[in-house]
Amino acid sequence: MLRDFSASSETLYSAAVDLMAAAGYSGDVSLEPLAGGGNNRVFRVGAKGESFLLKAYFQHPDDPRDRLGTEFAFSRFAWENGVRGLPQPIASDSQKGLGLYEFVGGRQLQPDEVTEAAVEQAIAFYRDLNRCKLLPGGQILPKASEACFSIGEHLQCVERRLERLKTVGAATECDRAAADFIHNYLCQAWSRVIELVADRSIQSGLTLDAEIPPQDKCLSPSDFGFHNAILSESGELRFIDFEYAGWDDPAKMVCDFFCQPAVPVSGNYYHKFVERVVANLSDSEIHRQRMAILLPVYRVKWCCIILNNFLPVGNKRRNFARSADGGEDLKAAQLQKARGALQELTKTWAT
Repeated sequence: MLRDFSASSETLYSAAVDLMAAAGYSGDVSLEPLAGGGNNRVFRVGAKGESFLLKAYFQHPDDPRDRLGTEFAFSRFAWENGVRGLPQPIASDSQKGLGLYEFVGGRQLQPDEVTEAAVEQAIAFYRDLNRCKLLPGGQILPKASEACFSIGEHLQCVERRLERLKTVGAATECDRAAADFIHNYLCQAWSRVIELVADRSIQSGLTLDAEIPPQDKCLSPSDFGFHNAILSESGELRFIDFEYAGWDDPAKMVCDFFCQPAVPVSGNYYHKFVERVVANLSDSEIHRQRMAILLPVYRVKWCCIILNNFLPVGNKRRNFARSADGGEDLKAAQLQKARGALQELTKTWAT
């Protein structure tokens, strides 16, 4: 059910007051809406001279994921085990779909600020998380959203996304252009990627249905990248948004990190990042090969993600977060981004 929360909503204000009380704060509370939430609504909560972040999570029958439960449990596990590269979780209300977190003042990193030092901070955060993965509480964390543990599962995940996109209709000119792109360009590229994956898997001696060993599964922030990071006022990066986090394949984490388009990471850092990730895995060379094989798979997946606005649930989620500015203009912009992402993929066929 979509909740009609807004900064002036008495329902939201009352819920925020209750949540603050549960966290030990009483008295006057202020509520200020913040921009930037792509999937949820976010607010700055003020109380007794302190600031907190309140998230109202998107819920819909066609998207049953427990975004609040996943993010809060993951954040709490990390924080309780000494990981400090993320905001502290304070309190949550599962009935109302609200989470209260430490407020981190700062801004998003700009693409030209993605330096080696920034990548090092990302690697350190990932390694801090996985230093804790065998500690009590880690095993009960859920699998990450769309978690995959074999090459075949990764392929099936993208295939499902493509099948959903094939249902994009022809209601508007923009929809028709998207449908043409999906059927005549994206699907053709996907067929080529499947051939590449099959050939390279055979060359590496890998089978599509072989799962990675249980001990090599990682705790993944999921949707990991600098688009989900805040450059704090102290100059350190704090990573945010763990709604899809959980147990996953390290290859998926690496591919997402280098394929997300919002704050791109140069391929110049790819090998160093990979080496730091595979260092503690059972067979480093096999994992290196799997990551290289799956990278074009995830480039196609991110083309699909970019086109989410053409799907009903994706559009409703953006509307809930009040980020669907312009409607058709936004969809046209996303289509252009998808075309650019696909063009970048086709440049790498020989790599």
